[in-house]
Amino acid sequence: MAEEVSNKQVLLKNYVTGYPKESDMEIIASSMKLKIPEGTQDAVLFKNLYMSCDPCMRGRMTKHDIRSSKGDLAWGFIGWEEYTLMVSPQLLLKIEKTDLPLSYYTGILGMPGMTAYAGFCEVCSPKKGEYVCVSAASGAVGQIVGQLAKLLGCYVVGSAGSKDKVDLLKNKFGFDEAFNYKEEPDLDAALKKIFTLKMMGVLDAVLNMRIRGRIAVCGMISQYNLDKPEVRMEGFLAGDFYHLYPKFLEMVIPYIKQGKIEYVEDVAEGLENGPTSLVGLFTDRNVGKQLVVVARE
Repeated sequence: MAEEVSNKQVLLKNYVTGYPKESDMEIIASSMKLKIPEGTQDAVLFKNLYMSCDPCMRGRMTKHDIRSSKGDLAWGFIGWEEYTLMVSPQLLLKIEKTDLPLSYYTGILGMPGMTAYAGFCEVCSPKKGEYVCVSAASGAVGQIVGQLAKLLGCYVVGSAGSKDKVDLLKNKFGFDEAFNYKEEPDLDAALKKIFTLKMMGVLDAVLNMRIRGRIAVCGMISQYNLDKPEVRMEGFLAGDFYHLYPKFLEMVIPYIKQGKIEYVEDVAEGLENGPTSLVGLFTDRNVGKQLVVVARE
């Protein structure tokens, strides 16, 4: 007889227009048997440990016409719940390296890390001595991009939404310069004040590019809550680069172990804090990678 457990879940209660609210989600508890249904192929049963909160999840809260081995550790795209039965696993990756915090697989060793690596290292193809400006630089992706840029010999400037975050960029992540975009009435002038070139970064201020400059676009949080986005740019998806995941790990894990890359997490305890944590991403409340602890390792 399979063990039956209580399975707490965060479910979408209302499709969202504009900014998401905690009331758009609800927390329920149901029972679940820890057994894969007979005759089911390619199914995996999980006990979830950490839950990622990312701005790109906002897209799954909008109504669209088109639907979007035992004991092993893995990460992938699953529901916000304590246990998950995946009948047809997609983008499910086995965790081979367990000598680093497992929570890192919601961030630097997961989708945000791949976004930073793909957008910067693969799309931008940086060269030593180039200038890089990173927006949302203290977030899950930005903090990685800036540190990779420094390790590759670039001059790095970051923008963030508070003095504390600016201090974090300069004193912990090693950015060359940083500024609070909320205190700058003219972002174009702010960038010119730091360097005369306009590079990848605060979108409205950088479209006058240097010759052979590159913009990597993946995730424009300012556009997610608009019915009709004001900006349309052809960018990249981190998922297009998942075949390079082993190459990414080979590069980033030594940097982490050697202390050359610092990673900041904003941790909330308990699945019931998922809605608050997700909504907080859109009000600049988090510092670093936002995640929720579902169960301790």
